[in-house]
Amino acid sequence: MITLIDRSLMSDLEVAARQSPRRRVHRNFHPDNDYPAHRLLIAMEPESYVPPHRHLSPTKDETLLILRGSLGVVFFDALGKPERSFVLQAGGERLGVDIPHGVYHTVVALAPGTVFFEAKAGPYVPVSAEERASWAPQEGEAGVPAYLAGLYECCGGIGNAGLSD
Repeated sequence: MITLIDRSLMSDLEVAARQSPRRRVHRNFHPDNDYPAHRLLIAMEPESYVPPHRHLSPTKDETLLILRGSLGVVFFDALGKPERSFVLQAGGERLGVDIPHGVYHTVVALAPGTVFFEAKAGPYVPVSAEERASWAPQEGEAGVPAYLAGLYECCGGIGNAGLSD
């Protein structure tokens, strides 16, 4: 099936993300979780929290491309210290990032209505205990708001279109 990625699709995703309890939604282009190539749009609002994680499989490098809004990408050392951060801005100088397997990372929406494209190898495998960052709160835990505020600071704050690196 041919699917056009247009402003209407991104607007629909933005509305769905705002209504979602997790403040983000996925629009998969791959037919199922077992498919060998995962391609998806993710609409994400600033209040959404993606716990830092890594993918240990050498086939799980991932590529992110910003289509709308602004996305902070934060990389950590093994102890949880932020090492680098980038701000991806739709229409800006930095439009995407390729993240190698084994690297702890997370993303934060820095503007309402942020939409990005993600590609990585399938099949879908949930993040294992070994891939989770033990030094960061998990989604839904009490420490998330304070931790999320620190992530925003790594990226220059919500609404910042500047570059962190």
